[in-house]
Amino acid sequence: MQPIKLDITKAACFLGEGAVKAFEPQVKEAQAALEAGTCPGNDFLGWLHLPTCITPEFINEVQAAANTLREKCEVVVVAGIGGSYLGARAVIEALGNSFAWLVQDKKNPTILFAGNNIGEDYLAELTDYLKGKRFGVINISKSGTTTETALTFRLLKKQCEAQMGKEEAKNVIVAVTDAKRGAARTCADKEGYKSFIIPDNVGGRFSVLTPVGLLPIACAGFDIKALVEGAADMEKACGNNVPFEENIAAQYAAVRNALYQNGKKIEIMVNYQPKLHFIAEWWKQLYGESEGKDKKGIFPASCDFTTDLHSMGQWIQDGERTIFETVISIEKPNKKMLFPEDEENLDGLNFLAGKRVDEVNKMAELGTRLAHVDGGVPNIRIAVPELNEYYIGQLIYFFEIGCGISGNVLGVNPFNQPGVEAYKKNMFALLNKPGYEAESKAIQERLAKEQ
Repeated sequence: MQPIKLDITKAACFLGEGAVKAFEPQVKEAQAALEAGTCPGNDFLGWLHLPTCITPEFINEVQAAANTLREKCEVVVVAGIGGSYLGARAVIEALGNSFAWLVQDKKNPTILFAGNNIGEDYLAELTDYLKGKRFGVINISKSGTTTETALTFRLLKKQCEAQMGKEEAKNVIVAVTDAKRGAARTCADKEGYKSFIIPDNVGGRFSVLTPVGLLPIACAGFDIKALVEGAADMEKACGNNVPFEENIAAQYAAVRNALYQNGKKIEIMVNYQPKLHFIAEWWKQLYGESEGKDKKGIFPASCDFTTDLHSMGQWIQDGERTIFETVISIEKPNKKMLFPEDEENLDGLNFLAGKRVDEVNKMAELGTRLAHVDGGVPNIRIAVPELNEYYIGQLIYFFEIGCGISGNVLGVNPFNQPGVEAYKKNMFALLNKPGYEAESKAIQERLAKEQ
């Protein structure tokens, strides 16, 4: 099968001649450091060769656990936050029916996501929805103490046991967690849950090809073997020994760093296919959490076109010229629909009669690209042949390896997230969590002074 393609010509034209090529030495050095394990954060490089290391036996084990949940449950709730849910949701929503929440699909359970917020109304409405239903839970947490996920899992565990009985609940609750440590591991061992391990050397935002992503995706009825095959093929296509001109991840890292050096501080991930909304959400975490540190980093944003052309289009066309766009373009839709003829033609659209709706969409994409380039917005285009498991697997690994290279070129540790802890310390102090007495006193004094 053909690979996804990268077109940087409409971005490179905004740079000096040879500017992208000039980054080749830095990009090669950055990728070599990944390969040799000499870069910052080298204890979190387990994702680098993960696709080609996944065995058929492992795929079968994950699929067997998914099949149990599929047979026993009409709803499966995935409890996790950040990288513990975004990858799975991105793949499931990209491949699934856009109206899955309305369609009564008798072949596949409904997949819901929770543990990614502390919304009381959200959790109350979720538990109300689950009343009387056969549901299972995939609890994804290395520590088992992440507030959003732990709070949600406590609620779901109690409800599942109350509705299905404690013995049956054991068969429909699966833990994806640390091999030896943490509250989630202790709970899984004590209760006898089926469990899968999150590798110590794979961070959450790089974990979609571990059981963190593979188990929910398999539960939804999608082909995780094809997903991994796509990622494995992209791993080979972007290998350390692949020439710069042929390595699309190296070129992506080079052009975005060249644009950043030239004052382009914001990258907008654009799609013309609504199913890709959560692919962009996953990408935002991957790049934002990896590069946004040491007062550096491109700000990752996203837009769903053509929808957002009617809200953000004006700013993109005429606003401050600190942006560039990366467009994911799906070349062939999975469905076919022709634009109908109308006798009265009140909307004046009969000139489109007989055309595929996708042709109209593609002309909107091309017209927008031309307008934005004319308006001073560099454009990168990623062409994906079609929307299926294999090509989504390619896309996932392309963005992962591109992120690792790009972060190293930027000069940051792409694999840590020290800034994420700041809000947690304040929240725990405000909630008077045991062990935070000094922090609680300090923050209360600060708030008193600010009043």
